[in-house]
Amino acid sequence: MKVVATAGHVDHGKSTLIRALTGMEPDRWAEERRRGMTIDLGFAWTALPGLAEPVAFVDVPGHERFVTQMLAGVGPVPATMFVVAADEGWMPQSGEHLDALHALGVRDGVLVVTRSDLADPELARDEALEHLAETGLGRLPAVCVSGATGAGLDELRAALGSLARRLPEPELDGDVRLWVDRAFTIRGAGTVVTGTLGAGRVSVGDELVLSGGDGERTVAVRGLQTLGEPVETAEAVARVAVNLRGVPLEALHRGAALLTPNRFLATSVVDVRLHPPRGTRGPDDRLPAQVMLHVGSAAVAARVRPLSRADAPDDPDGSEAGTRTLRLTLRVPLPLRPGDRALLRDPGAHAVLGGVTVLDVRPPELRRRGAARTRAAQLATSTGPADPATELRRRRFLRVADLAGLGLESAPADAPGAAGWLVDPLHLDALAARLVQAVAEQAGADPLDPGLATRAAARALELPEPRLLPLVLARPPASEDLVEEGGRILRRGDGGLPAAVLEALAAVRADLEASPFAAPEAGRLAELGLHGKQLGAAVRAGELVRIADGIYLRPDAPDRAVEVLATLEQPFTVSAARQALGTTRRVAVPLLELLAKTGRTRFDGGAHYVRLRRL
Repeated sequence: MKVVATAGHVDHGKSTLIRALTGMEPDRWAEERRRGMTIDLGFAWTALPGLAEPVAFVDVPGHERFVTQMLAGVGPVPATMFVVAADEGWMPQSGEHLDALHALGVRDGVLVVTRSDLADPELARDEALEHLAETGLGRLPAVCVSGATGAGLDELRAALGSLARRLPEPELDGDVRLWVDRAFTIRGAGTVVTGTLGAGRVSVGDELVLSGGDGERTVAVRGLQTLGEPVETAEAVARVAVNLRGVPLEALHRGAALLTPNRFLATSVVDVRLHPPRGTRGPDDRLPAQVMLHVGSAAVAARVRPLSRADAPDDPDGSEAGTRTLRLTLRVPLPLRPGDRALLRDPGAHAVLGGVTVLDVRPPELRRRGAARTRAAQLATSTGPADPATELRRRRFLRVADLAGLGLESAPADAPGAAGWLVDPLHLDALAARLVQAVAEQAGADPLDPGLATRAAARALELPEPRLLPLVLARPPASEDLVEEGGRILRRGDGGLPAAVLEALAAVRADLEASPFAAPEAGRLAELGLHGKQLGAAVRAGELVRIADGIYLRPDAPDRAVEVLATLEQPFTVSAARQALGTTRRVAVPLLELLAKTGRTRFDGGAHYVRLRRL
């Protein structure tokens, strides 16, 4: 089917026109019928001559108090039936509704002049066409009708049929994003939501993601209706009612959305391009700090941070004069994609501030001075979805799982990737050069410890995932100059000890030659210039083994100690071990603790035993 939303001033006959066209009552509430005024969204449909599929109507309120409801009805719909009464002509809410349609990017429709039996409709028609010509709707086909007499209804049906044939075909294989405009319960069925299905298919038994103010949850489709009839599958475009299994009514509200799983990103920070309101030719610096963002059927409070003033792409005809780039921080996350069209409104002033095009739903943080201006320059030529290679180049890092939510259908060709991330090849080259420099700086600052720990390297390169480091190491010049050893990254050829340290260690080994377990005293180590950093480097290089604080022996000392202790009568005491090893209690006690900890001896009931290996 095709779906069309009404628009126009209150009491200009929108609902009367729907009744005349469809024979259905769009006003659902008794209060609406009592007051003769639409206060919430209404729905009806009809068949038109020459069309194989029906046309459905979303009837919106015209009163200024119900603009939020009007925007919820118009938001997901691609075309309008704009209504002006012949006896009243253009009115304030006519202008606000037209501002909303212009902001939301609605580009097609039909102008209907109602109550043509009460006044000459030509003046109202010509005035309305002048206003419409200032917007993306342009000069619409116009039909003059009377709901009371039926005059002009056949011409209107023909105009609506032409409109339906002009509307673009939907993406039947597209992702589902059904904005909820009603939620209610039916006894025996449970919770039901309705909305306009703009793309994709929904079938009974499908699992969808319900996105709303309280987060996301997976829901199952229990049943479907379209045009009041149960169906197994509903295809876009369609007005649908979806019966959800096991979802309480309080979990649903207007503005929630049913989504294809894993295909949308819920975002609370979004960069957008603001298009000025109808008739505005320059940037407006008077944007309020708090606005309402209307998209689909959702209305969410947002905080505004301007990034730029006039920064639109090349615009030879001036149609985008005065556009600005903004950052919006939303009070409630929404499932948005680059390229989405939405509307900003100042509810206090009852004014449409303009339309916005979503440019980025995962924007970077603005931490440094001048970051907003730099960000605006990056987005200056963006129109929303980009090709994958361009988007990766701009972001540098990209989650594979975020591709669809960013409006990208596939990963960039030949993009390096690991651990669920993709990296821009040019940025990867720059990271490899930065890593070589970082390791060189570490070696210069600390010759005793020239290596850079892998986690420190990942932080220095600002990698979003440490497991991306092997990609950097495999890229020249890192692949040519660096090696990874034991969780550290070194320059090729680094890792040896300085000559002064090697000379001091030779003296220590000479001291231990005759008495291998007589660990040098602190004074002797200091005399040789072996302090904490030098000793730590010697241990890492395998030149010494650390028994305890301040106690260092040759690397083979533990094994040699086991050989000596195995010759003693088992079990043996600390005193016996000390005498056999020819050392002091200062060394013997921590040495025995180390042997027990490493499983080469055991301590039981105050006695020590050597664990003999079985052949």
